[in-house]
Amino acid sequence: MTSGTTRRGVMAGVGAATLGGLGARAARAQQAATPGEVKVGLLVPLSGPWARFGEIMRKGAELAVRHVNERGGIAALGGARLRLVVYDAGDSTERAKNAAQRMIAQEPEMVAASGAYLSTFTLAATEVTERAELPMLTLSYSDLITGRGFRYVFQTSSRAGDQAREAIPTLVRLAERASGRKPETVGILTDNTAASVSFVEPIRAEAQSRFGLRIVVDETFTPPMSDATPLVQRLRSRRPDMLIFPVTVISDAKLVLEKMNEYGLGRGRLPTIANGIAVAQTDMLQAMRAEDLEGLMTVVANWDAKGQERIIEDWQRETGEPWMTQNAISTYGDIWIMKHALEMARRADRRAVAEAIRTMDVTDGPAVYFPGRRIKFDANGLRVNAGLMVVQWQRGRPVTVFPPESAVAEAFWPRRS
Repeated sequence: MTSGTTRRGVMAGVGAATLGGLGARAARAQQAATPGEVKVGLLVPLSGPWARFGEIMRKGAELAVRHVNERGGIAALGGARLRLVVYDAGDSTERAKNAAQRMIAQEPEMVAASGAYLSTFTLAATEVTERAELPMLTLSYSDLITGRGFRYVFQTSSRAGDQAREAIPTLVRLAERASGRKPETVGILTDNTAASVSFVEPIRAEAQSRFGLRIVVDETFTPPMSDATPLVQRLRSRRPDMLIFPVTVISDAKLVLEKMNEYGLGRGRLPTIANGIAVAQTDMLQAMRAEDLEGLMTVVANWDAKGQERIIEDWQRETGEPWMTQNAISTYGDIWIMKHALEMARRADRRAVAEAIRTMDVTDGPAVYFPGRRIKFDANGLRVNAGLMVVQWQRGRPVTVFPPESAVAEAFWPRRS
């Protein structure tokens, strides 16, 4: 009797211990599934000639992380907070790749990242993040980014080639309405970065057949530029009806635009259309007078726009920056895409987050921070119907003038003298 009772007591104790062990393991598993914080990454240039762009992206990411956390964190993970980890992509593709390798090695719990601004940096860094199966959101433009069969790269911007194909007919119609005649000739002055090259390729290939334009100047330079004189002299001698000017370094934009002013081509005399945000940074007002920028246009993938007044006010108040550039608004939106993916995945796992991004199709939440107002990616990771925006300097500020649903001002075509 005593022996049997003892054995039953021992077995009961073993069972209780086993159940207790299972319960403890279950509790630990639940804690792992619902962490107190979830790491997300930002890989951007914070040193070198592109540091200003990376700094704006950092500010956008920090603001978004704060907003996510203030509004309850990740509800599906028990209110887990986001934690931003930032890495400097530097000033070269090699440094960007090395930074990506450090990020992967040092942050094994990271579930997603955003970066790396310059397309050449993004191409190098995503070779690393793809092997690690870390989902990477990018605003970079190059057509190559989502043309490599990768499964963990998500391009939120319209590709540069698609931007050119959509923008050039729009600009030609604008010129015809404003000036009464259709442009017949075009000049191209571009740097040799991946996004700029992707933008001008379809123009070179289809200028006459598709756009009805004859190329009279076509020059490529390596940033940073030391002297714009020879390039601008060619523009003055050929006098195209408009200039396509993809540029990624603010100092290069300043050199060219100042030299154009010196040679009588600036201030609207030669209608100039850039691609990307370098010519629309606040830094341009520190380098040039507002009247010297009036009418200058640039084709971008994103910008602050109608319907985003609340976040623009928060941005201005928190950062002191007068407007949200593409880098700010897109990176802010990237963080909200990550938040939405974590809610869908219901666990802090990079593969689950990637699958959630692949299957996402929303027209609210993070979608409000991107043109087209929809977050859905195709099989290659390119955002569907990403569209573009045209920004124009007007009265000392670059404002959205296209598309109409996002525009805060009406575009005008600079009149040549």
